[in-house]
Amino acid sequence: MIVEQIYTGCLAQAAYYIEHNGEAAIIDPLRDISTYINKAKERNAKIKYIFETHFHADFVSGHVDLAKATGATIVYGPTAKPSFNALIAEDGQTFKIGNRSIKVLYTPGHTLESCCYLLRNEKGEDAVLFSGDTLFLGDVGRPDLARNADITQEELAGLLYESIQDKILTLPDHVIIYPAHGAGSACGKNMSTDRFDTLGHQKIVNYALRKGITKREFIKEVTTGLTKPPQYFPLNVAINKGVSKGIDEIIATGTTPLSIGDFIAQAMEGSKMILDTRPAQEFAKGFIPGSINIGIDGDFAPWAGALITDINQQILIVCDEGKEKEVVVRLARVGYDNSIGYLKGGIARWIAAGKPIDTVRSINAEELADMLEEQPVSTLLDVRRQSEFDTEHVIGAENVPLNYINEHVARLDPDNTYYIYCAAGYRSMIFISILKARGFNNVVDVKGGFKAIKENGRLFISRYQAPVTML
Repeated sequence: MIVEQIYTGCLAQAAYYIEHNGEAAIIDPLRDISTYINKAKERNAKIKYIFETHFHADFVSGHVDLAKATGATIVYGPTAKPSFNALIAEDGQTFKIGNRSIKVLYTPGHTLESCCYLLRNEKGEDAVLFSGDTLFLGDVGRPDLARNADITQEELAGLLYESIQDKILTLPDHVIIYPAHGAGSACGKNMSTDRFDTLGHQKIVNYALRKGITKREFIKEVTTGLTKPPQYFPLNVAINKGVSKGIDEIIATGTTPLSIGDFIAQAMEGSKMILDTRPAQEFAKGFIPGSINIGIDGDFAPWAGALITDINQQILIVCDEGKEKEVVVRLARVGYDNSIGYLKGGIARWIAAGKPIDTVRSINAEELADMLEEQPVSTLLDVRRQSEFDTEHVIGAENVPLNYINEHVARLDPDNTYYIYCAAGYRSMIFISILKARGFNNVVDVKGGFKAIKENGRLFISRYQAPVTML
């Protein structure tokens, strides 16, 4: 029996490859399906089923493309209503992979259609639970992503409590828990960095599974610390319920090489976004005026989804040589399908051609401390999440979280000088690039962010407060 976790760090997402006797199943596949197809070919196995734990909000699934490519059957749990052909399983229904069985456990709460898949071993014993977003390590799925006028997050949390108590906690302690996400995902508020665990150990360390917890206590604790979901989440849910553009078509268009002339012509035609995916400090040295920096080497896709408000936005790419396909694929993973090409030769060719560039002024922590001694009224912006700011921050800094910049930028004054820091420098450059694209010229990056400021030791830091959420 083969069970392999296929983990994608940018999304903190885990898909699963299961195989026995030449038959395979994929659980929660990403949109770029070649990984799963190649793995099955290497092992001379046929993909029989594609199991979806729910309609995902934080990424676009590859279920439809994978089914077309392999002939596999897409399976959802009870109450799911996709607009494509799928098998809507009953609670308790079993499926065969070789001589092994997978049982559907209907576990609503994270969403109304959420389910888990229970794999049994050669003796027919419960062995592995693929828990989707119902149960994470150290946490449970947040119950506010599928709420609507007919149901509240508290009601969903109540359903989640019943699902965990009636379906999951009745399983043997030795059952291995394989969740759909790990630390860094916005689908839960405080997940572990571990990738798998036993149910027995989770009963000890997971606050939501503790013995004797009442439904009222569970609802209160699970809903405490929730923040507004990223704006692209409902858009991805809608995509996952239907049939989206094929990934091959998206890649073919997005990786079109554009000369400087063609790039400029495209940029001037309609409302196009220039997305520069180089590292923050490289971007600071020189970039095309008006371009937005989201570095490909960080949490690229989630930040693109959180900040690019139009899911149909046409995107022109500036990247390091050879990175263009990766950029296009990672944008497509969160539903941004309209990359229309990249600058051939990158920023080096742009500069060599004498085209205009902009730069970002950066200072280090020591220079910041010197500056604040001379000008204590200068505006210092902390663009980390509120939970990070509440835990520790520079005394006197104002918290303007990057994930809500589109809501708060209107209250900032373009005539002010802003000194901007995040945790280590990735998010501050994104923030600065957005401000500069909107006419803010007096913005300064603090290199190394809060980490460097704290290590420098010259500025006063607030007293540490243990976080209740990582959102």
